[in-house]
Amino acid sequence: MATATSGTAHEVRLAELPAGLPERRHFEVVEAPVPAPGPGEVLVRNRHFLVFAALRTLLGGGVRDAPLPPLRPGDTLLGHAVGEVVAAGEGAGLPPGTPVTHMLGWREYAVLPAGQAVRLDGQAALPEPAQYLNQGATAYGALTRLGQVREGDTVLVTGAAGGVGTLAGQIARRLGAARVIGTTGSAAKGERLVSELGYDAAVLRGQGPGAFARGLAEAAPDGVDVLLDNVGGEQLAAAVGAARQGARFALVGALSGQLDPAGDGAGAPVTVDSTPLVLKGVALRGYSGLTHQDVIPEWTARFGEWLRAGAIRFPHTRVAGIERAPEALEELVRGRHFGTVIVDV
Repeated sequence: MATATSGTAHEVRLAELPAGLPERRHFEVVEAPVPAPGPGEVLVRNRHFLVFAALRTLLGGGVRDAPLPPLRPGDTLLGHAVGEVVAAGEGAGLPPGTPVTHMLGWREYAVLPAGQAVRLDGQAALPEPAQYLNQGATAYGALTRLGQVREGDTVLVTGAAGGVGTLAGQIARRLGAARVIGTTGSAAKGERLVSELGYDAAVLRGQGPGAFARGLAEAAPDGVDVLLDNVGGEQLAAAVGAARQGARFALVGALSGQLDPAGDGAGAPVTVDSTPLVLKGVALRGYSGLTHQDVIPEWTARFGEWLRAGAIRFPHTRVAGIERAPEALEELVRGRHFGTVIVDV
């Protein structure tokens, strides 16, 4: 039976479509009535939600076959959130007090079908609820299912200072990689990748024509065995040139397009030389968590184990208050954060 709810709550809506990268002015924080759950639904009080760069794609009209719909002016933003059930409709099967994660973030309260809420009390518990918003499942799944990291491998992670990349390098090392190289656009972030997260080297983008490929050749003189690519663009092209025989490339993101001020975030064109792919037998595949659902519980268990043992770090920024969420997104797409960005509601 549903528990009575009343009052208003805050949510973040798209005020206007941005021409270029999103800014604070493109969003509004509004008050709306707290919704009531119907049969088979739950009302969740969100406590934390994720700010992620792929929202740029949804603001630009979306991409065909994307798992999330495009956003139009007046729509409430969405994304991963953690909270607890506060009311349940008939037949929902999730009693009040149940901790859950779901995809209706960017609001204080969310109503959704109970089947779309993943209960957390049945999983291997992480030390803090907000840690369930880590993006390590993407990195872990891509490195184990597609990259198949082996002892002694050289692993390249592009976009290494983001939510996926800051965990990917550490995961690769735990899986046996002998050398781990990350890419970023900031010298300060590159230093943190090496000093804090155990990367062996950081290659900077944006240093002029051909500079990235030369930097990669210096950082990986014997070539690359595994690529976890968050970026695309020139970094993917350079990685193809650096591939070793039998290299395994896992593509998980397209930040070169999503963070391009001149584009709409919906594409990331790149010219790749197919000759090395053929001659070296390089496997190049895209990774989607939707087709690897088994990865999430496996990763959560290992992540919790590694956190408790002090064997892995979770770099993240906490933003206090839903009213600061639009500003956090603007800062994220402009490269001002290191690691995962979480809003505490």
